[in-house]
Amino acid sequence: MSDAVGPGDLVLCVNAAPNHVTGRPVPLQAGETYRVMGVMEFACPCGRSDALLDVGVDFAWCQSRFRRLPKPKAQARTRKASAPREKETIR
Repeated sequence: MSDAVGPGDLVLCVNAAPNHVTGRPVPLQAGETYRVMGVMEFACPCGRSDALLDVGVDFAWCQSRFRRLPKPKAQARTRKASAPREKETIR
């Protein structure tokens, strides 16, 4: 599962329940998007994940708290078409 998410990917927080190891509240917000800064291979004590994600908030969080978002697709931009300049002939 850890190979699905990599540094730079966008993830959506789907579980902001208290920390399942310490029981303390977490600073993450359910429904918010975070950018992954790093992935650390680690068998989480909850047994649902094989990696911890560093999203820049506190230390690292169980990968089961997040869902990977698809990469944004390139959007077509309308460009202003430049017309050729007309030259006047002077004699």
